[in-house]
Amino acid sequence: MMSTDSIQNKKGPKDSSIQSIHKAGQASGLGTWPGAGMGLSIGSNSRSGLLGPTRRQALGLVGYTLLGGSSIAQTAIKTSFDGLHCAEVMLNVDGYSVPVYTSAPIDSLGQVPKGLPVMLVISEIFGVHEYIADVTRRFAKAGYFAIAPELFIRQGDPQAYSDMQSLMKEVVSKVPDAQVMHDLDACVDWAGAQGADTKRLGINGFCWGGRVSWLYAETNPQVKAAVAWYGRVSGEHNQLQPFHPIERVMQLKAPVLGLYGELDTSISKAGVDEMLNALTNAGERGVSAARKSKIKFYPNVGHAFHADYRASYNQAAAEDGWNLALNWFAQNGLRR
Repeated sequence: MMSTDSIQNKKGPKDSSIQSIHKAGQASGLGTWPGAGMGLSIGSNSRSGLLGPTRRQALGLVGYTLLGGSSIAQTAIKTSFDGLHCAEVMLNVDGYSVPVYTSAPIDSLGQVPKGLPVMLVISEIFGVHEYIADVTRRFAKAGYFAIAPELFIRQGDPQAYSDMQSLMKEVVSKVPDAQVMHDLDACVDWAGAQGADTKRLGINGFCWGGRVSWLYAETNPQVKAAVAWYGRVSGEHNQLQPFHPIERVMQLKAPVLGLYGELDTSISKAGVDEMLNALTNAGERGVSAARKSKIKFYPNVGHAFHADYRASYNQAAAEDGWNLALNWFAQNGLRR
């Protein structure tokens, strides 16, 4: 079994800088990070609400486009910008610019309070499109400093693709796990530099990001809790993915809540049951995080049941899972 250090490159510098990507004025609905002193972002938002279409609403939406046809599903949730500061910034990680969408609550003076718990929001294979950006706003409404990094950007822009097969072959399959872990470390360092409380760190991921949630909870001892929505736990090995979550359960550093659909054809229930058995065995061998971890199956529900912009959305399961996730993070020390 590989050591914890084997998945990680050298941690990103503590003074990771932010670069400007666009000065769009008031129209785009995104804002500069207040008090960051490290960069500039797109447009602005205010407590009075969204002033215009966001960059992601105007340009990308590859998740909607690939799977929902030319229009967004009627079930797509649109979280208000009221009471939030939202921004898209460019995080300089070892000289490479990584787009990061952030959302956080603001106080009566319009400032982001110091000491907010940090929530990493990890996308499906479609990158940080509007659904993922909206999830960061939902976490911000719950009191988190939420960050959604574009983890595919070195290999390509998911929003430039119009078919799933090409996206998987040309971008997703070429992303090394070590690169992902390193970028997440840099995001955490940046959040700390903005005054967020990185001792209260959570990670929430969907599909591809669900697997990342498992791996990061097995890698970074700062993580307090993780939620993995229908994330793969096993699979084939290669140089970019030398191991999978089920093989590193003994290294688990934070409890994970796994949320799965029993009818998911891409992630078998039998495979997730094996993960559950591995967690039980690790817990019996003294791994506290494994003993505390839980997996829930939703009957008559398939893959991507939380994705409200897709036909796979199941409102009852999505709402139940969301409430479980918020409670999970609170119970494991992210909320005071």
